[in-house]
Amino acid sequence: MTLTENRPAAASDAARRAMIDSQLRTSGVNEPWVLAAMARVPREDFVPEGAKAAAYIDRAVPLGGGRFLAAPLVHARMLAEAKPQPDDAALLVGDGHGYLAALLRPLVGSLDAALPGEVAAKSREGAYSLIVIDGAIEELPTAIAAQLAEGGRIVTGLVLRAVTRLATGRKAAGEVTLLPLAEIGIPALAEFAAPKRWSF
Repeated sequence: MTLTENRPAAASDAARRAMIDSQLRTSGVNEPWVLAAMARVPREDFVPEGAKAAAYIDRAVPLGGGRFLAAPLVHARMLAEAKPQPDDAALLVGDGHGYLAALLRPLVGSLDAALPGEVAAKSREGAYSLIVIDGAIEELPTAIAAQLAEGGRIVTGLVLRAVTRLATGRKAAGEVTLLPLAEIGIPALAEFAAPKRWSF
Protein backbone atom coordinates (compact mmCIF):
# COMPACT_ATOMS: atom_id res chain seq x y z
CA MET A 1 0.00 0.00 0.00
CA THR A 2 1.35 3.41 -0.93
CA LEU A 3 1.53 6.55 1.15
CA THR A 4 -1.11 8.15 -1.13
CA GLU A 5 -3.56 5.29 -0.45
CA ASN A 6 -3.04 5.72 3.28
CA ARG A 7 -3.99 9.40 3.28
CA PRO A 8 -7.82 9.04 3.24
CA ALA A 9 -7.75 6.61 6.19
CA ALA A 10 -5.36 8.86 8.11
CA ALA A 11 -7.55 11.89 7.43
CA SER A 12 -10.62 9.97 8.62
CA ASP A 13 -8.87 8.89 11.82
CA ALA A 14 -7.75 12.48 12.46
CA ALA A 15 -11.29 13.78 11.87
CA ARG A 16 -12.71 11.29 14.39
CA ARG A 17 -10.08 12.26 16.97
CA ALA A 18 -10.88 15.94 16.45
CA MET A 19 -14.62 15.19 16.81
CA ILE A 20 -14.00 13.44 20.11
CA ASP A 21 -11.66 16.09 21.50
CA SER A 22 -13.39 19.26 20.28
CA GLN A 23 -17.08 18.26 20.25
CA LEU A 24 -17.70 15.39 22.64
CA ARG A 25 -15.23 15.87 25.50
CA THR A 26 -15.81 19.62 25.62
CA SER A 27 -19.56 18.97 25.93
CA GLY A 28 -19.16 16.60 28.86
CA VAL A 29 -19.22 13.25 27.04
CA ASN A 30 -16.33 11.39 28.64
CA GLU A 31 -17.57 7.81 29.05
CA PRO A 32 -14.70 5.71 27.66
CA TRP A 33 -17.03 3.20 26.00
CA VAL A 34 -18.97 5.96 24.22
CA LEU A 35 -15.78 7.58 22.95
CA ALA A 36 -14.43 4.19 21.85
CA ALA A 37 -17.62 3.49 19.88
CA MET A 38 -17.51 6.90 18.22
CA ALA A 39 -13.80 6.46 17.41
CA ARG A 40 -14.45 3.06 15.84
CA VAL A 41 -17.16 3.96 13.29
CA PRO A 42 -16.32 6.25 10.32
CA ARG A 43 -19.21 8.73 9.92
CA GLU A 44 -18.23 9.43 6.32
CA ASP A 45 -19.38 5.91 5.40
CA PHE A 46 -22.98 6.91 6.18
CA VAL A 47 -23.41 10.14 4.19
CA PRO A 48 -23.77 10.76 0.43
CA GLU A 49 -20.57 11.11 -1.56
CA GLY A 50 -20.94 14.87 -1.84
CA ALA A 51 -21.33 15.27 1.94
CA LYS A 52 -18.30 13.27 3.08
CA ALA A 53 -16.27 16.40 3.79
CA ALA A 54 -19.02 17.52 6.19
CA ALA A 55 -19.40 14.17 7.99
CA TYR A 56 -17.78 15.42 11.22
CA ILE A 57 -19.28 18.90 11.50
CA ASP A 58 -21.15 19.71 14.71
CA ARG A 59 -24.60 19.80 13.11
CA ALA A 60 -26.92 17.49 11.20
CA VAL A 61 -25.93 16.41 7.69
CA PRO A 62 -28.70 16.05 5.07
CA LEU A 63 -28.97 12.52 3.68
CA GLY A 64 -31.71 13.20 1.14
CA GLY A 65 -35.39 12.34 1.22
CA GLY A 66 -35.93 14.55 4.25
CA ARG A 67 -33.55 12.46 6.39
CA PHE A 68 -30.52 13.67 8.34
CA LEU A 69 -27.48 12.26 10.08
CA ALA A 70 -27.67 13.88 13.51
CA ALA A 71 -24.67 15.78 14.85
CA PRO A 72 -22.00 13.67 16.61
CA LEU A 73 -22.94 15.06 20.02
CA VAL A 74 -26.56 13.91 19.60
CA HIS A 75 -25.56 10.30 18.99
CA ALA A 76 -22.94 10.40 21.74
CA ARG A 77 -25.51 11.68 24.26
CA MET A 78 -28.07 9.11 23.08
CA LEU A 79 -25.56 6.30 23.61
CA ALA A 80 -24.57 7.61 27.03
CA GLU A 81 -28.21 7.83 28.17
CA ALA A 82 -29.15 4.45 26.65
CA LYS A 83 -26.36 2.62 28.49
CA PRO A 84 -26.62 -0.38 26.13
CA GLN A 85 -25.83 -3.74 27.73
CA PRO A 86 -24.76 -7.09 26.23
CA ASP A 87 -28.05 -8.67 27.34
CA ASP A 88 -30.25 -5.96 25.79
CA ALA A 89 -32.72 -6.82 23.05
CA ALA A 90 -32.76 -3.44 21.34
CA LEU A 91 -34.94 -1.75 18.76
CA LEU A 92 -33.64 1.16 16.72
CA VAL A 93 -36.32 3.32 15.14
CA GLY A 94 -34.23 4.45 12.22
CA ASP A 95 -32.00 3.10 9.49
CA GLY A 96 -30.76 -0.39 10.34
CA HIS A 97 -27.79 0.19 8.03
CA GLY A 98 -27.07 3.70 9.30
CA TYR A 99 -24.53 5.26 11.64
CA LEU A 100 -26.43 4.88 14.91
CA ALA A 101 -27.09 1.20 14.13
CA ALA A 102 -23.36 0.70 13.57
CA LEU A 103 -22.64 2.29 16.96
CA LEU A 104 -25.29 0.28 18.82
CA ARG A 105 -24.98 -3.18 17.27
CA PRO A 106 -21.72 -4.27 18.99
CA LEU A 107 -22.97 -3.01 22.37
CA VAL A 108 -26.23 -5.00 22.66
CA GLY A 109 -27.24 -8.65 22.54
CA SER A 110 -29.49 -8.13 19.50
CA LEU A 111 -30.56 -5.15 17.44
CA ASP A 112 -33.68 -4.90 15.31
CA ALA A 113 -34.40 -1.79 13.28
CA ALA A 114 -37.47 -0.29 11.65
CA LEU A 115 -37.83 2.92 9.70
CA PRO A 116 -40.21 5.44 11.30
CA GLY A 117 -42.92 4.78 8.74
CA GLU A 118 -42.69 1.01 9.17
CA VAL A 119 -42.33 0.57 12.93
CA ALA A 120 -46.05 0.03 13.59
CA ALA A 121 -46.26 -2.72 10.97
CA LYS A 122 -43.30 -4.57 12.51
CA SER A 123 -44.57 -4.38 16.08
CA ARG A 124 -43.38 -7.00 18.59
CA GLU A 125 -45.19 -6.32 21.85
CA GLY A 126 -42.97 -6.23 24.93
CA ALA A 127 -39.99 -7.59 22.99
CA TYR A 128 -37.35 -4.96 23.73
CA SER A 129 -35.46 -3.91 26.84
CA LEU A 130 -34.09 -0.85 25.01
CA ILE A 131 -35.60 1.35 22.29
CA VAL A 132 -33.64 4.18 20.68
CA ILE A 133 -35.39 6.58 18.31
CA ASP A 134 -32.97 8.27 15.92
CA GLY A 135 -34.67 11.64 15.77
CA ALA A 136 -37.07 13.90 17.64
CA ILE A 137 -40.75 13.09 18.13
CA GLU A 138 -43.67 15.23 19.27
CA GLU A 139 -45.60 12.26 20.65
CA LEU A 140 -44.55 8.72 21.50
CA PRO A 141 -46.73 6.41 19.38
CA THR A 142 -48.45 3.62 21.26
CA ALA A 143 -47.08 1.20 18.65
CA ILE A 144 -43.57 1.97 19.91
CA ALA A 145 -44.40 2.10 23.62
CA ALA A 146 -46.09 -1.31 23.34
CA GLN A 147 -42.86 -2.87 22.13
CA LEU A 148 -40.95 -1.86 25.25
CA ALA A 149 -40.76 -4.55 27.93
CA GLU A 150 -41.80 -3.75 31.49
CA GLY A 151 -38.84 -1.99 33.11
CA GLY A 152 -37.34 -1.33 29.68
CA ARG A 153 -35.86 2.02 28.77
CA ILE A 154 -36.21 4.37 25.84
CA VAL A 155 -34.04 7.20 24.49
CA THR A 156 -35.34 9.69 21.95
CA GLY A 157 -35.40 13.28 20.88
CA LEU A 158 -38.50 15.14 22.01
CA VAL A 159 -40.00 18.29 20.49
CA LEU A 160 -41.44 20.57 23.17
CA ARG A 161 -42.74 24.01 22.15
CA ALA A 162 -40.67 23.89 18.94
CA VAL A 163 -37.44 23.08 20.85
CA THR A 164 -35.81 19.67 20.66
CA ARG A 165 -34.48 17.97 23.76
CA LEU A 166 -32.91 14.63 24.53
CA ALA A 167 -35.37 12.54 26.54
CA THR A 168 -35.30 9.22 28.36
CA GLY A 169 -37.94 7.03 29.89
CA ARG A 170 -38.80 3.67 31.41
CA LYS A 171 -41.86 1.49 31.21
CA ALA A 172 -43.54 1.03 34.58
CA ALA A 173 -46.99 -0.46 35.19
CA GLY A 174 -47.48 -0.59 31.45
CA GLU A 175 -46.90 3.14 30.94
CA VAL A 176 -43.94 4.98 29.41
CA THR A 177 -43.18 8.45 30.69
CA LEU A 178 -40.54 10.54 28.95
CA LEU A 179 -38.27 12.84 30.96
CA PRO A 180 -36.86 15.73 28.91
CA LEU A 181 -33.16 16.38 29.51
CA ALA A 182 -30.86 18.90 27.83
CA GLU A 183 -31.84 21.04 24.86
CA ILE A 184 -29.96 19.80 21.82
CA GLY A 185 -30.55 20.10 18.09
CA ILE A 186 -32.08 16.80 16.95
CA PRO A 187 -33.66 16.35 13.51
CA ALA A 188 -37.44 15.98 13.89
CA LEU A 189 -39.23 12.94 12.48
CA ALA A 190 -42.31 14.03 10.53
CA GLU A 191 -43.90 10.60 11.04
CA PHE A 192 -44.21 11.28 14.77
CA ALA A 193 -45.58 14.81 14.69
CA ALA A 194 -48.50 15.46 17.02
CA PRO A 195 -51.92 15.78 15.39
CA LYS A 196 -52.77 19.40 14.62
CA ARG A 197 -55.31 20.79 17.07
CA TRP A 198 -57.71 23.69 16.70
CA SER A 199 -56.68 26.88 18.45
CA PHE A 200 -58.55 30.15 18.87
